Amino acid sequence: MNVRNASSGLSRSLNDRMIAGVMGGIAHRYGWSSTWLRVLYVIGSLLSAAFPGILVYLVLWLLIPNEAD
Repeated sequence: MNVRNASSGLSRSLNDRMIAGVMGGIAHRYGWSSTWLRVLYVIGSLLSAAFPGILVYLVLWLLIPNEAD
């Protein structure tokens, strides 16, 4: 486990994933429902032209380590 992962406690989920486990990992870290987080993320991405949801998701995918790492 690297230091960044240990200090933030944030990692991509290996069990609760639809694409890369980003939303599942965030939901698990904060104790939220991953389904509701995904729904809110998609709605926010669709309703806001200033919120590039796909780009943000890809960046999070690259920056957040897997649970196993």
